[in-house]
Amino acid sequence: MTSHKSPQTMKPATAAKKLGVYLEATPAEFQEGVVSRDELGALQSDPPEWLLELRRNGPHPRPVVAAKLGVSIAGLARGGITEALTTEQIDALMADRPEWLQQERATQAEVRKETVRIKEKNAARRDQPRRPRS
Repeated sequence: MTSHKSPQTMKPATAAKKLGVYLEATPAEFQEGVVSRDELGALQSDPPEWLLELRRNGPHPRPVVAAKLGVSIAGLARGGITEALTTEQIDALMADRPEWLQQERATQAEVRKETVRIKEKNAARRDQPRRPRS
């Protein structure tokens, strides 16, 4: 007796998150259906025009907006950005450099530096020979 595996599927919100796009901007058929792992793989390897357009011009979900601006998602919220933004809106923010954005970018740079420092410290600690306890 052979068992037939049913394909693994995911909700459209999960697929949109994996694709890095804003769900509400996707076509209705994408939002209303389910996406199999094979379909997701096909979308990633050979994206249709609507997906290319969303990735290029948005609107982008907050994690993508945060990455493009070089801030954290919490930093976006502190700056009053709670909705998806288009590439044009992101570019305008980068050109205007409001005070909150400058502050959040500086904070994010400090966080990155601290993360590197901790990794280096932990690596050095791992590389040291262990001394027997007495």
